Amino acid sequence: MKKILTSVALASLIITTSLAADAKTNQVSKNAVIKAEKKAQNTELISEAVKAIQYTQDALVYLNGKNIKKAKESIKKAIGELSDLLNKPNTPYLLPVDVQINAYQFEGDVKDVAKLVNEAKFLVAENKLPEAREILNSLRSEIIINTINLPIATYPAALNLALKYINENKVKEAEDVLAMALSTLVETKTIIPIPLIKAQALVAKAQESVKKDKKQALKYLDEAKHQLVLAETLGYTSKSDTTYKMLKDEITKLESEIKKGHKTGSIFEDLLKKIKEFKEKAIKTIHQQ
Repeated sequence: MKKILTSVALASLIITTSLAADAKTNQVSKNAVIKAEKKAQNTELISEAVKAIQYTQDALVYLNGKNIKKAKESIKKAIGELSDLLNKPNTPYLLPVDVQINAYQFEGDVKDVAKLVNEAKFLVAENKLPEAREILNSLRSEIIINTINLPIATYPAALNLALKYINENKVKEAEDVLAMALSTLVETKTIIPIPLIKAQALVAKAQESVKKDKKQALKYLDEAKHQLVLAETLGYTSKSDTTYKMLKDEITKLESEIKKGHKTGSIFEDLLKKIKEFKEKAIKTIHQQ
């Protein structure tokens, strides 16, 4: 049986921005994505749960080799690791034991999205599904965090049952229970839209720059609007009461106030708060088993 190994695999990430964006704007977008990647890599794995799975796998190997004593020792070690967690307050239901991170970025602008969508529709109509699927898979700009989790509510019970079967000389039943326990690991997929990461960072940078360089601040805001349009066109939705239109209108209002030389501190703060909330509620988590 393949052992679970802690891994962080990051896909090759090509930073693409609108043609209108200047070097400074591009750098803000690039840094925002890199920062988000690093944050994703810091997903904390629960060492006790990782050990419990390793001991379970060891027990299966020992049972297969008719080494009952070693199998029992491994199962007891696994139970011991999880007992410590069960006695801790606020232990989550799903315990991360493995994580893999991939980042994909759409190479193009809003017009390119429309063209590709039309091309995919044509291919579907022609029943050329593999070609259509390839196009649709390119229509994304996101960081994906795939996490394997141990379900603490059910896993320990399976270990205890396996141990009971071994004590009753029911080795085959014990093997089946351990295999079943390993099959109950839950995969969660978290999808974070990259254009929203960029938009938030660009507005924050505009706030930082507006007093010293209004022209550059306006460039940051213009690119932030572009990223919002791209996110919406790529189909990323949010559960927020705020809409894409509201955010874009807020930025347009902010640009107007900057050009007039008016104070913008409170407008920036309100906009950043809305974008952060919008982005957080646009992050999707999918449970798979």
